[in-house]
Amino acid sequence: MNKKKLYIYRLFNFRLALIDYYLINELSYFFLFSVGLFSSLGITLSTISDLAYKITEYNLPIKIAIKVFCLKLPEFIAYALPISMLLTTLVTYGRLSHDSELIACRSVGISIFRLILPALIFSLMVIGITFVFNEIVVPAANYQATIIQEQFIPETSFSLQRKDIYYPEYEKSNHQTQKSLKRLYYAESFDGKNLRNLTIISWAENQLSQIIVSQSASWDQTQKLWNLVNGSINYFTENISNNFSKQFDYLQLPLAKTLFALVSQERNPEEMNIAQASQYLDLIKLTDDDKNIRLFQVRIQQKYAFPFICLVFAAIGSTLGASSQNIGRAKSFGFTALIVFVYYLFSFLVNALGLVGVLSPFLASWLPNFLGLGLAFWLLIKTSL
Repeated sequence: MNKKKLYIYRLFNFRLALIDYYLINELSYFFLFSVGLFSSLGITLSTISDLAYKITEYNLPIKIAIKVFCLKLPEFIAYALPISMLLTTLVTYGRLSHDSELIACRSVGISIFRLILPALIFSLMVIGITFVFNEIVVPAANYQATIIQEQFIPETSFSLQRKDIYYPEYEKSNHQTQKSLKRLYYAESFDGKNLRNLTIISWAENQLSQIIVSQSASWDQTQKLWNLVNGSINYFTENISNNFSKQFDYLQLPLAKTLFALVSQERNPEEMNIAQASQYLDLIKLTDDDKNIRLFQVRIQQKYAFPFICLVFAAIGSTLGASSQNIGRAKSFGFTALIVFVYYLFSFLVNALGLVGVLSPFLASWLPNFLGLGLAFWLLIKTSL
């Protein structure tokens, strides 16, 4: 059997050895401790101070504050998972190196890559947990936290998104190369079912043709029509003398559902999973709002990329820990803080380039992970020499 076939055979017949179970067991205990530690610190420094302000400033009930606290906890657990992966691998492999256990393993022919392989396997399990957690738990919890505060806090992000609603509707020109404005919608507010104080301005062949004003409007799902109540229609022609206005108590119009779909699904990206964010992106593409479109394109890619930070941090942490016998817990905390700061600062700068259109949404979200894995591979090669 040649070397290539032997490698493929070993790859497909890989089984966890006793040393793998030992290392994964060592990693798992400290990982759980780290998740609890970083989650507690994050929610204490961020959420508790914010809730205390809302209790004193807006008279937010203690009962509601406790519910918000519990609902925000999943978000901080999600943030804590990658950081915990970094600290866990640094501490665990640093201790094994300090106690010469890694030296003993390498003396019997076990390579450094084989020694950090359990950390990478463990990080893959954490990636799965992080992805599921961010898709199912975190968006729903964040949305509920926003909803239950809305009646007590007048200017939540949710309530502001349902006021002063503006939506332009475009159509292709005759040459099919440029879009022209067809209708402009404006409503003072949306109560979950009705648009209040609605104005619809329509153009035909680049000429103002119609202005509709209505006290309220709703969407008829059965007939696929807009129901307008108490308003007027103002018609405009090239000949000013032919302009006229007509009052109505009730009117049905065959307009698109897009505006109702937008205001009904309006959430922050942090309150949506990938499927919801993708659906919302399809809606806002109709508005030609390039800034908002880029925002959601980048955020969707970030939702895919974020769990893989666990793999990046596991590779960097285990390699750094295994390469030195002098990394204790104090230094591990210091290295963790430094690496996390540099990584997220770089991510912030790269994401900003994606939001302004300099980088593609894919590169803006994945480039930090690619560079992090490249750094980990370089450290691994350097350590193995």
